[in-house]
Amino acid sequence: MFGLGIWELLIVLAIIVVLFGAKRLPLIGEGLGGMITNFKTATKKNKDDQAKIDESTTAVKEESAVIKEENS
Repeated sequence: MFGLGIWELLIVLAIIVVLFGAKRLPLIGEGLGGMITNFKTATKKNKDDQAKIDESTTAVKEESAVIKEENS
């Protein structure tokens, strides 16, 4: 992972524990988990909205083609 070995990861983890303290780490993890959950929810909602837009665009194009054929 990023060219880091096990010792480098342990040193980074130790520095994080020293900086934030052992009591805050669960709160930080909970916050990160909440952010990831919100991101996934927003991404799924965006995909659903885009699918609805694509469907309505297709319907409008089909109606437009029918009207053009009727006028011809």
